[in-house]
Amino acid sequence: MSTRHVIIIGSGPAGLTSAIYTARANLSPLIIEGEPSSTSDQPGGQLMLTTEVENFPGFPEGIQGPELMFNFRAQAERFGAEFITAKVTAVDFSERPFRVSVGSDEYFADSIIVSTGAQSLMLGLDSEARLLGHGLSTCATCDGFFFRGHDIAVVGGGDSALEEATFLTKFASTVTLIHRRDTLRASKIMQERAFDNPKMAFVWDSQVTDLVGEHKLEGAVVQNLKTGETTTLAVTGLFVAIGHSPNTNLFTGILDMDDAGYLVTRPGSSYTNIDGVFACGDVQDHTYRQAITAAGSGCMAAIDCERWLEANPLSSPPTAAHAGNDTSIAVVGTSSV
Repeated sequence: MSTRHVIIIGSGPAGLTSAIYTARANLSPLIIEGEPSSTSDQPGGQLMLTTEVENFPGFPEGIQGPELMFNFRAQAERFGAEFITAKVTAVDFSERPFRVSVGSDEYFADSIIVSTGAQSLMLGLDSEARLLGHGLSTCATCDGFFFRGHDIAVVGGGDSALEEATFLTKFASTVTLIHRRDTLRASKIMQERAFDNPKMAFVWDSQVTDLVGEHKLEGAVVQNLKTGETTTLAVTGLFVAIGHSPNTNLFTGILDMDDAGYLVTRPGSSYTNIDGVFACGDVQDHTYRQAITAAGSGCMAAIDCERWLEANPLSSPPTAAHAGNDTSIAVVGTSSV
C-alpha cells in the first residue's frame, strides 16, 4: 500500500477543517472518522449530538449541528479529501512512514493530524440519550441562551460547574446546583460568587437518578445520598458539568499528555513531541472546547503540517489536487463543541 502524505484521525470541526486546508494544498488527505456506534469516536464529533447551533459565525439564523458537520465534510470532499468510516485500533509513530491500523488493515503516512476530540462525562442514565439537546446539555456557553427565563439545574461541584452555573444566571430565572457532597470542590473565590448570587440555590449530598420528559426535559429526579429520599426538581434545563475525558487512550505512552490526559502541543502551535505528528481540537484543548476554536486549531494543524512536509519530504507528492488514493495527510479522531 502506498504511503500517504497525511492521515487525519477524527472528523469533528478540527479534523474536517484540517482536511479542507490540506486538501486545498493538494495533499489529498485521508480522514479516518470513527464509527457511528461509538459515543467516544462519533464521526462529526459532539456536534452530531447537538440540535441548534447559534454561535458558529456565518449562520445568523443558526444551524443544526449535524447539518453543519455535513457541510464541513462536503467542503473537504469537494477538494479531494477521502474518508474511511472505521475505528483506529493502533498507531505506530516510532518511525516514518507512520503506521495507522484499522483492524487488520494498515495505512501509512508521512504525517499525522490527531483530532480525536473529547467527550463530556455523563450521568449514565438511560434517559440521557433521549433528552440530550432537548433540555439536557453539557455546554452552558453553547446553549444557555435557549433557557432565558427558565428554571434550570447544574450537576457538579468543581470550578467548571460553578462557572457554568454563574454564567447561566444571566439567562435563567433560577439555577440550582446539585452536588454529591456537602461541600464544593471549586476554588474559594468561585464559591463566594456562587453563594452571593441571588439566583442560585444548592442541593447537597444528592445525585440525579432519572430525567422526566419524553421529547423535552420536564424535571430531574434527585436522590439524597444520606437519607435515600427522592424528589422531582421541576426544571426545564439540566446542565451536566462533571468533567470531560479526552479521547487519547490510543496514544498512551506514545504522545505526551498532561495529568488530565490531554495531548500536549508546543506553545502557539499544533506540534506534539513527535515530529510529523500534530494535534488539534478538544483532544488538546481543555479550556475553550468550542466548535469555532476547534476549527481554528484544525487550520493551524494543517498549515503546520504542510510546512513541515515541505521541509521533511518522504513520499512523492501528488501531482494534482484530486490525485487518487496517494493521500498525503491522515486525520484521526473526532472533536467537540
